[in-house]
Amino acid sequence: MAKRAEKLKLGAFLMPAGHHLASWRDPEAQADAGMNIGHYVAVAQMAERGLFDMIFLGDRIGFVAEEREILKRTNRNIAHFEPITLLAALSQVTQTIGLAATQTTSFMEPYNLARKFASLDHMSNGRSAWNIVTSHTQDECLQFGMDQHFEHGVRYDRAQEFVEVVCGLWDSWEDDAFPMDKEEGTYFRPEKLHVIGHRGQYFSVKGPLNVSRPPQGWPVLIQAGTSGPGKELSARFADVVFTAEQDIRPAKAFYSDLKSLTGKYGRAPSDIKIMPGVMPIVGSSRAEAEDNFGKLQDLIHPDVGVNLLSLMMETDMSGFPLDEPFPDVDVSGKWSRAKMIKDLARERGYTIREAYKNVASARGHRTLVGTPADIADGLEEWFDAEAADGFNIMPPVLPGDLEVFVRTVIPELQRRNLFRTAYEGTTLRENLGVARPCFGAKNGSHQD
Repeated sequence: MAKRAEKLKLGAFLMPAGHHLASWRDPEAQADAGMNIGHYVAVAQMAERGLFDMIFLGDRIGFVAEEREILKRTNRNIAHFEPITLLAALSQVTQTIGLAATQTTSFMEPYNLARKFASLDHMSNGRSAWNIVTSHTQDECLQFGMDQHFEHGVRYDRAQEFVEVVCGLWDSWEDDAFPMDKEEGTYFRPEKLHVIGHRGQYFSVKGPLNVSRPPQGWPVLIQAGTSGPGKELSARFADVVFTAEQDIRPAKAFYSDLKSLTGKYGRAPSDIKIMPGVMPIVGSSRAEAEDNFGKLQDLIHPDVGVNLLSLMMETDMSGFPLDEPFPDVDVSGKWSRAKMIKDLARERGYTIREAYKNVASARGHRTLVGTPADIADGLEEWFDAEAADGFNIMPPVLPGDLEVFVRTVIPELQRRNLFRTAYEGTTLRENLGVARPCFGAKNGSHQD
């Protein structure tokens, strides 16, 4: 198979104590990580030493307080910093690594979100990224005066309009709008100011934004949906697409399908970097790695495992016996991850217990277990096969597993000429190799 000319891209997807559901119970974990700024400073700087393109923060706004007897056994979404606030702090203790935060279009207003990310892009000198999500859980909508979430199709229709408005607001000012000429007494050039004047189906936003155009033009846009509407949103706007795939065949099909959609929106396939999630379990030998993984899996309490499976399936799975075959639950109209979990469980003959262990380890993402060379083999295979442009690395336990990856796997990837030995630029767009949008590139709705 021919080698690709470009280098692969890497994100460090940081959950507080690590991605494994039982990570906080590991003896080496930082149990209070979600509210420990020193912890985040250390892992962000560690990822930058490893030359990662970005750190990536997921976010979920609420949790179901009625499930406290189950949730008492997990740190998942219970106590953690608001991501943009956290990244603003980390922007001051890092130099080059990108700073990506998840923010939902379902419970935010375009103006406030545009203002926050534009500010972060300025604070970081062009390193911010927005992971666009629509949210899918009932507990989140209850925090915003809603009894029921938007129907799936409506969520994505709103998201399309939301992103269009945000990009228009980022183009409120042309790049050279602010001469700040003290002698002439001209702070900005009026002809360089543009008012979006948006009135759509879901949003009415006049503008302009009271933050100058971001250093990157627009912060990098990331999207994670794999449904039909999600892929359309990605093809139109996304610079990076985060996916959950465990098998190379569907991963290649998704890669090819999404890249082929870009022409519909006047974009090139190379304008999007597709980065599946990967949880690496690294050991000095395969036996050691397998042993490490087994110990983590054994820390999952069944109540917590079934609860996570229920959330991801959008179906109460607590009534099914743990050690009988996975049931034929209806996943129509539900989150795309639900169908993937069901299909995988049925294909592999999983029980409920085996399914929740599979989900709990990486929440439906690919898990690689082995030596540094084994991990590099797994990444190289998908990269060369055009199943991925890079990967969002999901350390199972923090800080230790990120340190091991940086110390052992990164040098192996560099030895194979698969990964950079120095940052190519200073902004996230430059390091990812995605173009800086020219003024008004994708937004035709704003008016002078």
